Amino acid sequence: MFETLKLETDTRGVTTLTLNRPEKHNAMSGQMLADLSTAAAQLASDDAVRVVVLTAAGTSFCAGGDLGWMQAQMGADRKTRFIEARKLAEMLQALNTLPKPLIGALQGNAFGGGVGLASVCDAAIGVEGLKMGLTETRLGLIPATIGPYVIARMGEARARRVFMSARVFGAAEAVELGLLARAVPAEALSEAVEAEVVPYLTCGPGAVASAKALARSLGPRIDDAVIDATIEALVARWETEEAREGIAAFFDRRPASFAAKP
Repeated sequence: MFETLKLETDTRGVTTLTLNRPEKHNAMSGQMLADLSTAAAQLASDDAVRVVVLTAAGTSFCAGGDLGWMQAQMGADRKTRFIEARKLAEMLQALNTLPKPLIGALQGNAFGGGVGLASVCDAAIGVEGLKMGLTETRLGLIPATIGPYVIARMGEARARRVFMSARVFGAAEAVELGLLARAVPAEALSEAVEAEVVPYLTCGPGAVASAKALARSLGPRIDDAVIDATIEALVARWETEEAREGIAAFFDRRPASFAAKP
């Protein structure tokens, strides 16, 4: 059913949602954005699903936005850019508002949009060798549509340590920043995820959904106006010469002209 995902539900009602572009380090293409939105809607309406575990095939959790998809925005008209940015924003909100517990299991790398995916999880657990980073500014872009979820998870003060610098950090710092609930050895990841899942199986599913909705309503505001503002901000950056140069430099395998010389 899905080109870029796998969905498997066990007899307890625990669904494993697997990002499945391992050859691309699970970078989010336009197709993956559509698949994730469809999967979120399907899971939200399925009463047999009690908990969702978000994981990824291969060596990386998610390398962020697919650079081919981003490069295509450089040559697109403004209307198309808004449509594509909205796909990303609406996918994140669909996962953020999923009326089921969402547990993240992260390995390898989680950059850019991968940090956004971790931030919409109710709890995210990473392996000790995990590398994370909001790397958009290295390309002349900004962490726009993921921004509300990153700030909600980390808080503004902690987020500002890594939100603008593109600095890569490890699992231990990700725990300190609030992005991860725990960092565990790779061989203990499944056990740690299971420890997060099992308590929900003793709870009323409706009560869990209501409690999650209440928690979100008491946290930072992420409504249509906020989402629209992030879309505007992303499209505005796509239209800058800095972004054109940053993405071109990535594909040319050279330093961007705005990068300081060693």
